[in-house]
Amino acid sequence: MNYNPSLILHSQGLAPHKKFGQNFLVHPETAQAIVRVAGIKADDTVVEVGVGFGALTHPLAAVAKRVIGFEVDRGIVRFHEQEKDLPANVELIHQNILETDFDSLSLRCGGPLQVVANLPYSISNAFLAKIVENSSLMDSATVMLQREVAQRLRAQPKSKQYGIPTVLFGSCATVCKKLTLAPGEFYPRPKIDSEVVFVDFRENRLQSATPRDYDRTLFRKIVRTTFGQRRKTLLNTLSSPLLWADSGVTQKKRVRDRVLLALQAAGINPSARPEELTADQFIFLTRAVTAQLNTGTS
Repeated sequence: MNYNPSLILHSQGLAPHKKFGQNFLVHPETAQAIVRVAGIKADDTVVEVGVGFGALTHPLAAVAKRVIGFEVDRGIVRFHEQEKDLPANVELIHQNILETDFDSLSLRCGGPLQVVANLPYSISNAFLAKIVENSSLMDSATVMLQREVAQRLRAQPKSKQYGIPTVLFGSCATVCKKLTLAPGEFYPRPKIDSEVVFVDFRENRLQSATPRDYDRTLFRKIVRTTFGQRRKTLLNTLSSPLLWADSGVTQKKRVRDRVLLALQAAGINPSARPEELTADQFIFLTRAVTAQLNTGTS
């Protein structure tokens, strides 16, 4: 394929939309490298997010059984409809991936999702939240991200980058850096470097020894509550009456006593701060808090 996004845009009277945060891949060899690290096999159905002018779509279609591509830009969708340039095993959908029901998409794909995404950076955080909330439906995600966002996903405890995204992904996936891409790999050129990360949900499910039976809604609430006040100790942060409202326990001292029991049961120092805990420790803490919530007001 003769691929030059600048020329294609000009020939179609189109321009990159700032509201979509579009940065198109320029070099075919870079797209090939991304497809290689995604580990796609011949019998796979792949979900591509951000089809653009097909830089990733064509090499994906060459190795996968089927590609379901999402593109939000109507002008680009119209281009593909007119040119009929996409391979026969590609289904193009004009839809925002953030508005897509992943349960229905998983059924359509015949199983857990394998996603490859050259994301508009403006939706990267929202997209990451969506896939982590649908982690049970995911096999893998190969995602292009701003370098700083990628670094947060694979940060280590006690580091500045370690935070909510790190823990949420650490609870359900393994995140590996695969490629670093300079601004010159894109048109228009972004002002920052990018990274391609491979998010492995399937292997994490198979290999993890941490119990999977925990309240994920409560888990996310605990993670967001504690990191929202990351300089406070876990004992102080988790003693918020709002966290315990559904249990019927409202007296401040009794709430604090329950929190202390939960922390002790999870083997966590009450004076610890959230950035000191691993994702697995947050899971054990969630299970311990659940046990305390279920003891009622007695």
